[in-house]
Amino acid sequence: MNLAEAVDRARAGNKHAIARLVGVFEDTRATGPAQRAQVLELLAMAPVGAVVGLTGTPGAGKSSLLARVVPALLAEDRQLRVGVLAIDPASHVSGGALLGDRTRTRFGGEERAYFRSQSNATELGGLAPTTFQVTRLLQRLFDLVIVETVGIGQSELDVRHLADHVYLVLQPLGGDEIQFLKAGIVEVPDSFVLNKCDDPAANVSYYQLRSALSLARPFEDLPPVMRTSARTGEGIEELSAHLLGVAGGPRRHTDAARARYFFERWVDDEWGAVGRRFAGTVPDLLALADGFDDAQARFGAQIIDWLGARSG
Repeated sequence: MNLAEAVDRARAGNKHAIARLVGVFEDTRATGPAQRAQVLELLAMAPVGAVVGLTGTPGAGKSSLLARVVPALLAEDRQLRVGVLAIDPASHVSGGALLGDRTRTRFGGEERAYFRSQSNATELGGLAPTTFQVTRLLQRLFDLVIVETVGIGQSELDVRHLADHVYLVLQPLGGDEIQFLKAGIVEVPDSFVLNKCDDPAANVSYYQLRSALSLARPFEDLPPVMRTSARTGEGIEELSAHLLGVAGGPRRHTDAARARYFFERWVDDEWGAVGRRFAGTVPDLLALADGFDDAQARFGAQIIDWLGARSG
């Protein structure tokens, strides 16, 4: 199956074709950029879907919640197509990842839904090294792309620069208002989801979270706090309606803004302090280059020449 055939089949919802294209956007070999450019050109006229970030502490029930919410979304809107990208933590010992979110998703048979796991390759930020690249593709194949992150904390904020709207999923007894403030997690999300609300402790946690929000964000309207239960289905309709509103609403980020943040992140990861110093001496490569991959290639070639000239 060549790329043009894969794009045609992916548009029709063929999951094997979508997986083939995702592989292209995860490809880090030298042949990857040219193939990605070809795919994006074939999808140039496709509408661009919204990106939603779903984050939260391990055990909050993000995957179980998705297993409930995605079918509800598809039932609510018979034309909607949803792509899910789940980032799983990799072992710092072996480097491997279980990609266990697949075991909790129960919408694999849905023709209008697609699920993909990625390993975060032990990187900080909550996303995988190729999450941005794959999201560029999925946005052009689906109306709504949900990115489930590894977790959230003071060092895991990349999802804010990727998603048009970020939901933080919490569970009861996750801490009092002081603990929420210490963790630094209440300042990032646009909306909050208190999951496992069938737990008797859920009401106490709900009011502690509201109190923490009023302290952490005193000059803003308080963001929505929805109560759900992936076990009983409580609150799922409210959350799915909110997601549909986000999907049909304004976008927080343009493609250019996303590309700029993740290009700068790539420079930092790939070249470190030397790369940051060199980037401040050259013209805006993203503005001059033919896309994200071309900017990376130009930067790599130029910094190697620069380092060679300095060492000579």
